[in-house]
Amino acid sequence: MRTYGNIKVAIADDHEIFRDGLRAMLQKQPDILLVAEAANGKELIEQVKSQEPDIVISDVKMPVMDGAAATRHLTENYPQVGIIALTMFDEEDLIIDMLEAGARGYLLKNADKNEIIEAIKSVYQQQPYYCRHTSNKLAQMVAKSKFNPYKQKQKPDFNEREIDIVADICNGLTSKQIAEKIFLSVRTVEGLRLKIMEKMEVKNTAGIIIYAIKNNLYKPGNI
Repeated sequence: MRTYGNIKVAIADDHEIFRDGLRAMLQKQPDILLVAEAANGKELIEQVKSQEPDIVISDVKMPVMDGAAATRHLTENYPQVGIIALTMFDEEDLIIDMLEAGARGYLLKNADKNEIIEAIKSVYQQQPYYCRHTSNKLAQMVAKSKFNPYKQKQKPDFNEREIDIVADICNGLTSKQIAEKIFLSVRTVEGLRLKIMEKMEVKNTAGIIIYAIKNNLYKPGNI
């Protein structure tokens, strides 16, 4: 596990007002150091070369060179840099493009401060990050894509009850609904859910769904 210290971050977005907001927020974080900004993919590549950030937060749609093209170049030439895609809620195909190009996670542009920091720290620890507001449809699209951060990882064991709960979560059941179904308290189900997330090294429901499908713990129907 990497120790934190200052995590060096670069941001790329062609909307200056968005960069201003992100910069103001990141500069208040004691363990995050903003080292570079870019308005397009070409500028981002130049900044990564000169500033050597640990993490890049990159918009998907940018002029001159888009996020996916920049991500492909950075992944090939600077594989140690963790890239987080930044996107609008309805750009599922572009999120897939970014992940398949080498991004390790994604955030929607309406993500709050805590989620942005959580994403930065997760990707810095080489863990994938999926936005909390991921729809079931997008989670299944990600799971069925070429993106697979789990290939090299040792697989934990899940018992039968955990596998059943994973399937229920993937089918959209809440903890309350799962508790009623298997005659346990909501608190017990929440505890089991947390244990499952720890084993998978994920942060939210989207992470559970993607991990489960990628690792054959759950087989989805058509989306």
